[in-house]
Amino acid sequence: MSLLVVGLSHRSAPVSVLERASLAADTQAKLLQDTIAAEPATEAAVLATCNRIELYADVDKFHAGVAELSTLLAQHSGVGLEELTPYLYVHYEDRAVHHLFSVACGLDSMVVGEGQILGQIKDALARGQELHTAGRLLNDLFQQALRVGKRAHSETGIDRAGQSLVTFGLQQLAAGADPALWAGGKRALVIGAGSMSSLAAATLARTGVAEIVVANRTRARADRLVEILQQGDDTAVRARAVEMSAVGDELTRADIVVSCTGSTGLVLTADALADALGVTLDAAPEAPAVTAVAPAPDDVDQHAAWVENGSAASAAHDGPATPRRVTVPAQSTGPVRLALLDLAMPRDIDGAAHRIAGVRLVDIESLAEASADAPMAADVDRVRTIVSDEVAAFGAAQRAAHVAPTVVALRTMAADVVAGEIARLDGRLPDLDEKQRAEITQTVRRVVDKLLHAPTVRVKQLASEPGGAGYADALRELFDLDPQTVAAVSRADLNDPNRGRS
Repeated sequence: MSLLVVGLSHRSAPVSVLERASLAADTQAKLLQDTIAAEPATEAAVLATCNRIELYADVDKFHAGVAELSTLLAQHSGVGLEELTPYLYVHYEDRAVHHLFSVACGLDSMVVGEGQILGQIKDALARGQELHTAGRLLNDLFQQALRVGKRAHSETGIDRAGQSLVTFGLQQLAAGADPALWAGGKRALVIGAGSMSSLAAATLARTGVAEIVVANRTRARADRLVEILQQGDDTAVRARAVEMSAVGDELTRADIVVSCTGSTGLVLTADALADALGVTLDAAPEAPAVTAVAPAPDDVDQHAAWVENGSAASAAHDGPATPRRVTVPAQSTGPVRLALLDLAMPRDIDGAAHRIAGVRLVDIESLAEASADAPMAADVDRVRTIVSDEVAAFGAAQRAAHVAPTVVALRTMAADVVAGEIARLDGRLPDLDEKQRAEITQTVRRVVDKLLHAPTVRVKQLASEPGGAGYADALRELFDLDPQTVAAVSRADLNDPNRGRS
């Protein structure tokens, strides 16, 4: 196994860089295809979310792989390699497995413990399977990551301590008040009808808003989301769908706006928001900035992942980081007339909205800055133990799988030898009856099986241990196995239509 991941996330890069580096669906597909076409990579998968972009590959050369994957990320993201490099992190082999398993468990999320990442990992695997860029290694890796993530949520309380970005965002909008009391009776506008927007709409409905209006570029998807909301047994919310062209009118009636679209430009400008509130943007005073001390980005026990503003992040996060100061724009003072939650990357809502009197804006960047400590250290420790155990088990399974084709090739060679000797026996003793011939054949096979049993079992055990990959090579040399035969066994295993299905 030569697993390599090169990426950037909210832990290593400022939001401004993540926004520019975000990848549309068609760009992700082209990135995967170009990665496979590159010499060092034989498999590839891309995990792209609102706060991370990671390219996974099975490579035959580490340094060449890092250089190629970094270059491809820069080319497809549109951010120059020289600018992008300081924000990239690199993980290799077991460290890469550990990273993905941690991501799947929510340990690396902006809000620790949130479960949305599991769906995003599942989508990344499905994309790789559909484009035939995910082979045996990445199929096994991503499916195991999904199982590890589900195990962490079922065996620990991390899903109760952690929160989805939607829930946490509503808490921030409520500014310390009970979100249910704060949102009760309000009118909400949800822009977008994808998975995150659907989650936002469902969460708002459970919170107790009086009405939800869904706007989406594809009206059919908005209608479908409204239908789902109205079918919910646990809510009694009014819901309706509108065209995107009606957003301006709906803003004048909304109390809460949640936006999460795939747009590459702003969906709501500061001018549009000011118009909806009947105020003049230029006359709105700009609130002073405040400075706060942020905890180190790896300190998940503090339930925080602070965005680094204006400085290069480390290429890897293997050691403790020192606290640093970040500048956070203060919100406008006075009563809140319109609460905005922007969950998109790149952002949907103009950041200048915080200057408008009566507007409270919470976006990905402010969520990272506001994500504070939570009483979940014990759960995090248990999840870390699960991740470590699963990484060790995955590595052992991969190393054992590496030797399996060689063992199969050895047994195939032995079966061919037995068949050849029985054929010779038939030529020398043509008068043997069928019963005698069958007994001799079975005896020879038992002898061969007994001779091969101990070494093949032992080589599998040895190969599963760290550094055990060389035992397969030794077995091939000792028995003079044809490399083409071993490769054919590997290809047959890789092309098994039942492999990689969950």
